[in-house]
Amino acid sequence: MIESVTSAALSSALDGLALRQRTIANNIANVNTPGYQAQRVSFEDALAKSVQDGDGHAAASTARSLEPTRLDGNNVNLDTETVSNVDTVLRYQFAAQAAAGADTRMRAALRTS
Repeated sequence: MIESVTSAALSSALDGLALRQRTIANNIANVNTPGYQAQRVSFEDALAKSVQDGDGHAAASTARSLEPTRLDGNNVNLDTETVSNVDTVLRYQFAAQAAAGADTRMRAALRTS
C-alpha cells in the first residue's frame, strides 16, 4: 500500500503514544519502589522534524525523569503521572481517529479508480 507522510507520521505518533502509556503504567506500578526513577518518553520533536523533512517516520526515546527524588530515592509523582496519562489517552484517541479517517479515504479512492 502507498504510504504518505501523513500516514507514516500518524503511525509514528501512535507508536510513541503507546510507549508513553506503557511507561506511565510502569511508573505508577513502581510508585513505592525505593530508588525507582520515573521514565519519560519523547518523540514529538523528532516527529515534527521528520514531517518537515518529508518522511514522517520517527522513533520514540525513553529517558530518566529529572524530577526531584523523595528520601527513598523514588521520584514518581502520581499527580504528574495522572495528568500525563489523561493527556496521552486523549492524544492517542485523536491520532487513532485521524489514522482511521485517512485509511477510509484511501480505500474509497482506491475503489473509485
